[in-house]
Amino acid sequence: MSLTSAEAFAVLAGAHAAFQLTVSVVVYPALRDVPDHDWSRAHDAHSRRISYLVAVLYPALLAGCAWLLLDGPVGTGGTGLLGVALGLGGTALAFAATAFAAAPTHGRLGAGRTDALIARLLLADRVRTLGSLIGLAGAVVLLV
Repeated sequence: MSLTSAEAFAVLAGAHAAFQLTVSVVVYPALRDVPDHDWSRAHDAHSRRISYLVAVLYPALLAGCAWLLLDGPVGTGGTGLLGVALGLGGTALAFAATAFAAAPTHGRLGAGRTDALIARLLLADRVRTLGSLIGLAGAVVLLV
């Protein structure tokens, strides 16, 4: 059995949305609540541990986006163009929020925590989560 680009993208978009929701609901609130005296150790441990997941998920999702883009909406049903646009657009939003806000903020947080940096990280994370959910919605549209 082989998957279509839309089916593969749906699996990856679902994994991405689950990952982002876990970060938003569980991981970042726990990190935010770390006492100041333990911040450096906790942030370094978080960065090391999450990098394993990101190193697998993000390249796979990028490959799924490329495959979907190469296939285009042809053969994905009557709502193919909408699904591709939502899927790729939402994922691009999540990637952009990671590259231009969350990752640089984590870099700054490595030197020490401030309320402004935590607020920036949480905002970037909300944007990433929204993007991942839009991407998942696009995948659902492609499958129905």
